[in-house]
Parts: sequence; C-alpha cells; structure tokens
Amino acid sequence: MANTRPAAELLLHLGLGDKIVGVGADFGAPDKTVEAEYAKLNILSHGYVGKEVVLGTNPDLVYGRGGLFDNGDGYVGTVDSLNEMGIKTYVLESSVTGGTYDSIYKDIENLGRIFNVRAKAQSFIKELKDRQETISSKLKIIKEKKTFAYLHMTDPNEVFVDAEGDDTFFNDAFNMVKLENIFKGTSGEVSVEMLIAADPDVLIIPNWETSDGSSPDKIKKALYANPKLSNMKAIKNKQIYAVDYNYMFGYSYNTIDGMEILAKEMYPDLFN
Repeated sequence: MANTRPAAELLLHLGLGDKIVGVGADFGAPDKTVEAEYAKLNILSHGYVGKEVVLGTNPDLVYGRGGLFDNGDGYVGTVDSLNEMGIKTYVLESSVTGGTYDSIYKDIENLGRIFNVRAKAQSFIKELKDRQETISSKLKIIKEKKTFAYLHMTDPNEVFVDAEGDDTFFNDAFNMVKLENIFKGTSGEVSVEMLIAADPDVLIIPNWETSDGSSPDKIKKALYANPKLSNMKAIKNKQIYAVDYNYMFGYSYNTIDGMEILAKEMYPDLFN
C-alpha cells in the first residue's frame, strides 16, 4: 500500500503496478508518463487515509512518506503498530529529517532490492540523474543563488508565510534551481513583517485549485496588489512562481518535474 500518489508513481516506474493494493492522498500533478497505469490502481481516497482503511487493503507492506506514519485521522499508523500486526513498512529516506533529493536514489535502490527489480531501479536512477545534470548544466551560468520564501496560501487575502526551516528535503530541492530558502533554519511562526524585512528575491506559492475557486493566478494578483508588500523585491520584479504541492512535499522523484518547470519559468532564455 502506497500512502501518497507520488509514492505509488515511483513503484509504477519500477514496473510494480501489480503489487499496489491501494493508494492514499490522490492529489497533485500527475506523472503523465505513468498516468495510464495509475488510473488502474485502487485509489482509496483523494485525501490522506487512516489506519483502518489501510488495513482494509490487507497489505504485506505499507510504504511512503514518513510523516504519515503516526496515529490519528489521516495517518496510516505508526511503524511499530503496523509491524506488531505483521505488516512490513518502508519509510522513504527522503521524507525524514536529513533527507535530500539524493536520498531518493537510495530509496529507489532499496525498493529495487525489496522487490527484486534492481535493473529497473538502476535504469530509473540514471534517468533522474541525467535530468538533474541537464538542469545543472543549463543553469551553470547563474553564479549566485537567489533567496526565496514559501507562502502557503489558499486565500488570496491572507498572506501566510511557511518557513519550512527544518525541512531538509524541501530546502535541498530548491538548490537545483539556484534558490535558497531565506528562512532555512528558522523555527516557529514567521510574520508578514518578518517576510518584508527579510525581502527575498523570489516568492513561491502552491499551485493548486481550491474548492472556493482560488487559484495561483488569483493569489499572484492579490500579492502584487498588496500595498503592504509593495516595496519587496519579489513584488517589484514580478518574481512569484507557483509550484505543485507534491513537487515540494511529496518527497519523491517527481520533485525534479517541478524544478524543471520552475527553472524554465525563471530562466526561459537558458532553455530555448
């Protein structure tokens, strides 16, 4: 059982669709290259799934994002509680503290061993590393990193800064596109005043459509028109970019999809 969409899509790249008994958290940008296979899977919920739903699939293994291995609504159960019931677990190394995008390669190797598909695992690792190298070579001319802040917003009128200061995977991923989280290492709440004082070069917002009709374009428009933010570099220079939630917080290989899109949006001339 895969606890998120990106976790399931990773298994599909290894040819393991027939091993997936259920998928939770069916949201976010789809991976077009495995979309047809994904459509055949047993989707348990659009949102996060609880332990009872997981157990209903009678899994031998529960696998995926580490933060979802806990008790309570929307959590698949703790590793210990699942193991005590005879269910094996695999927590993506990318999704625990200290995880980076390189951790994905270790995860793919491990999954290759667990499911005895080592050759497919190595082939997929090479594909991802080649894509990462392409981004790196295209952006070689960019000598200095820009700073960014992440605004976790669904309401265009409420500016909410999410520091993500201790999320090592999140912070490492944006290094691919020469971006550094201005609040890296920051803990606790970050106020709008702190955002204005920090004055990052770039603002990142989540790319999602919400039930109330909000959208990235509406949020961008509201931010650009917000008088409180008018003196910020990112506002003056029109440097707000939307990135799909799963590309930032899926802790899987598909983060590179988001970084490719972002790199092309930020530096279109370098990708012509």
